[in-house]
Amino acid sequence: MNNDNINIESEVLGLQEKLKSLPTNPGIYQFKNQIGKIIYIGKAKNLRNRVKSYFQTRKPVDAKTKVLIQKIKDVEVIVTDSETEALILEDTLVKKYRPKYNILLKDDKSFPYVRLTNEPYPRIFATRKVIKDGSKYFGPYTEVRQLKILLKTIRSLFLMRSCDYNLTDESVANKKYKLCLDYHIKKCEGPCEGLISREQYNENVRQAVQIINGKTREIERKLECEMDVLSEQMKFEEATIVRNRYLILKDYLSHQKIVSTETIDRDVIALARINDSACILIFQIRDGKLIGRRHYIISNTLDQTDEYIIQVAIEKWYLETNFIPNEILLQTEPEQLDFIIEWLEKISGYHVDIQIPKIGEKKKLINMAVTNADFLLREYHLAMAKREQAIPKILHSIQRDLRLSKPPRRIECFDNSHIQGSELVSSMVVFVDGKPKKSDYRRYKIQTVDHNDDFAAMREVISRRYDKSSDEKSIIPDLIIIDGGKGQLSSAVQILKKAGLSDKTTVIGLAKRIDEIFFPGKSEPLLLPKTSSSLKLIQHLRDEAHRFAITYHRLLRSKRTLQTELTEIPGIGEKIAQKLLIQLNSVEKIKNSDLEELTDIVGHKAAERVFEYFNKTEIQQN
Repeated sequence: MNNDNINIESEVLGLQEKLKSLPTNPGIYQFKNQIGKIIYIGKAKNLRNRVKSYFQTRKPVDAKTKVLIQKIKDVEVIVTDSETEALILEDTLVKKYRPKYNILLKDDKSFPYVRLTNEPYPRIFATRKVIKDGSKYFGPYTEVRQLKILLKTIRSLFLMRSCDYNLTDESVANKKYKLCLDYHIKKCEGPCEGLISREQYNENVRQAVQIINGKTREIERKLECEMDVLSEQMKFEEATIVRNRYLILKDYLSHQKIVSTETIDRDVIALARINDSACILIFQIRDGKLIGRRHYIISNTLDQTDEYIIQVAIEKWYLETNFIPNEILLQTEPEQLDFIIEWLEKISGYHVDIQIPKIGEKKKLINMAVTNADFLLREYHLAMAKREQAIPKILHSIQRDLRLSKPPRRIECFDNSHIQGSELVSSMVVFVDGKPKKSDYRRYKIQTVDHNDDFAAMREVISRRYDKSSDEKSIIPDLIIIDGGKGQLSSAVQILKKAGLSDKTTVIGLAKRIDEIFFPGKSEPLLLPKTSSSLKLIQHLRDEAHRFAITYHRLLRSKRTLQTELTEIPGIGEKIAQKLLIQLNSVEKIKNSDLEELTDIVGHKAAERVFEYFNKTEIQQN
């Protein structure tokens, strides 16, 4: 894939100017906010037209898109060779950056897969890790019991090896490995000693893959035919073995629900919605039998159309799965139907028929999928409600030990960090139900204090956090922890009283030396036992706030350190300066380097600027 990264600095060109210079090629676009964070990633057949469409004032947009447009301060695009490549790249980047305004399909990463290893004598087994080494993966399987029955069936039918020997034609010929117990108890055919040919073993693997994909008719016919031939030849013992394998297969098939008399392979994709969440359900039907299902839960869908959600679900599902059926039944037509058909036919190599049935048996399949999607979504909401109501025991312990009126489900902890009064910063970490909620963490660069004054710094950060929190919409924590003694606690209480929050929450101070807990208006501290679970959680919050503050302080310090003489050179930014310092260790060595050496590190243009800057006196004298 040929990707050209086009990133024009916003300082050089305004956003509108940048839009005019965008290419008309297919690719992906990334919208960034004022701090450079990616907030949305999309794909397009024509990047210029697609990105410009967001800024057309006459075009009606939903509320979510309107908010997104207001926050766009920069755009970066990556050009690809085709729209299909753009789709794959978009999926990769969305998983990596998880932008706020992209639809994120939630699926449990712990679901197991069936792995077919990339070896001369492949193995088939269950795994929860996907390793990109050429192996094939089938699934994921939402029901572990179904997966176990499948693997048991395959091993009974084809006697696949379970050992981790590195079997090759050479190792088999040299008798490098010996037969193990599996061979003697009739669970393996002994490929390690060449007791089954590589061709026959791989034919068994091919048939096993057919069963995994739900394609069993060919194997059924083959076993029936084999039974008849052996019976005619009076080989009754061998015929009995084949018959037993046939019965194993039929028993496996009996667990699969027949949903169609047609033997065509098809996927049925439907959608159910409740409030601002949705559930996409995919039925996998092979040879008329329902062999599996997959669902995705999607949040924040209030402003998204059914067509868009179906489009996103189709793209995600067929990027994951390794089998594309001949027929796909949809509840609603996706936004880009032509692209979906073209993409699926390209990766499958055959015609894919996409239908939106209105009546008949196919419509009944859609209705069945909708009913199941609705059930799963209601089940999800019920589970979320139960989770919200369930309060961890540790919170009851803190409520008891600190004599709180209710369990502190949301706790916020503050800490200051500085070195001799320089780069004064503060941090706020948030724990919800006893666990970190990192999306709510905040860091503050102290603006009104220019010397070592922890009390003033604490007043500023508490003021910035809670001054506007008196309205009903703002989240007020159940417990506020101040990392410090009476002085820092008094400073925080002073601001909370001004904000009218002193009676709405509880605030405590945690002294650093022996972990004494101070309460406002009380001179005597509370000392909890070192083994107390309440104390351990409070210490965890304090340590996390300290870590977060220190990390931010180091970041600011490193940025300040990088403002060396190098960054004063016109055209030389922090990245080039950093690259030079990493390679040459000091500004002095950079000064003494020749043009060729500098060119090897940062390229000719930047090297020329650095070389001329440090040698301008000599050049002027000459």
